[in-house]
Amino acid sequence: MSVALVWIVSPNREVYNSFGVIDSVVCRPLDSSWSISRSRSSFYDARNKKSKKQIWNSCSMYVERQKRAEFPVVASMVVNPAGEMAVSSEQKVYNVVLKQAALINRQLRSNGDPDLRPDIVLPGTPSLLSEAYDRCGEVCAEYAKTFYLGTLLMTPERRRAIWAIYVWCRRTDELVDGPNASHITPTALDRWESRLDDLFQGRPFDMLDAALSDTVAKFPIDIQPFKDMIEGMRMDLRKSRYKNFDELYLYCYYVAGTVGLMSVPVMGIAPESKATAESVYNAALALGIANQLTNILRDVGEE
Repeated sequence: MSVALVWIVSPNREVYNSFGVIDSVVCRPLDSSWSISRSRSSFYDARNKKSKKQIWNSCSMYVERQKRAEFPVVASMVVNPAGEMAVSSEQKVYNVVLKQAALINRQLRSNGDPDLRPDIVLPGTPSLLSEAYDRCGEVCAEYAKTFYLGTLLMTPERRRAIWAIYVWCRRTDELVDGPNASHITPTALDRWESRLDDLFQGRPFDMLDAALSDTVAKFPIDIQPFKDMIEGMRMDLRKSRYKNFDELYLYCYYVAGTVGLMSVPVMGIAPESKATAESVYNAALALGIANQLTNILRDVGEE
């Protein structure tokens, strides 16, 4: 397995590796200023060429281990100009990945079944719950046509669960990008997060919440990626510029990478698969972040 340990350091500061033999060291300039539009759709180099701001260096150190090849894992730390140590965005997100993988591993050790069913009792009748899932499917079919077609290849239970997750994500995004976005405040997002807590406890507020509440009761889905997506909406309210890729990476995780972490427990891991839960979550995370970066770059020409 190839493990990348990444340090971002100022030009006159040295950080020494103490984790093993270094096979290669690659250093490259890291642009210090980037920008994103309010709608999360424009990404361009905004660095002032005449600026005398300090340019940072990004150093990646690769340690080869004699083990079956797996999805590469990236860990990093940041040394700012004042010499203070801080955990990078990649490490923060990786910590979430480890937690999600642990949930899947614990569930697999318990019974080996792809579904986990805690004792959460939802109000209403089965027919009302079925209607809630059907409505989620209608929303998905209307606003994400090709994605909806893909869900038709899944088993009925997984298909409905993905619909429920999609609808919650869409409703969350609409809070800051929808027709009422100008009226949304941090307090409104706090209330939305409180509703999220309730539905994870089996207390849905409405029909669409009920579908997701039933989904998280059936699959080993953790609340953290959902909370992180709400945090991404908070970022939309308070900032629109990101000074480096570390900040941008965290933003992309919040608004897109989280979707991959939400989906893995529903998609499941085949019993015969040799892939670890951690590598599967890493792949899902990378796909989500790549999609968000692609959306940003795609819209540069349009704007």
